[in-house]
Amino acid sequence: QVQLVESGGGLVQPGGSLRLSCVASGSILSDNAMGWYRQVPGNQRELVARVTTGGSTNYADAVKGRFTISRDNTKNTVYLQMSSLKPEDTAVYYCNLVPRFGRIYWGQGTQVTVSS
Repeated sequence: QVQLVESGGGLVQPGGSLRLSCVASGSILSDNAMGWYRQVPGNQRELVARVTTGGSTNYADAVKGRFTISRDNTKNTVYLQMSSLKPEDTAVYYCNLVPRFGRIYWGQGTQVTVSS
């Protein structure tokens, strides 16, 4: 069993920055990917960014150049540094962990609101 605990969401003005954190705990296998997804009510949950244990990254086109995903394998933590935030970035952001084997785990979600 794996648990993911997210933090860092909140209200920020357009053009501002915010950093999300997600700490994984439990029976975590070393070979995995961690990622951030976001969802607006009525829409499908979409990939924002992901990073493997080895450091390979993947970003959605909408956030390239503005968001940076990183992880600290010693702390089982993944971060999402969000800069130049836009109102369309407003969503619930979810952390997930995808092991080589077994089920996918999701965090509870954290609200990010970009508004003046």
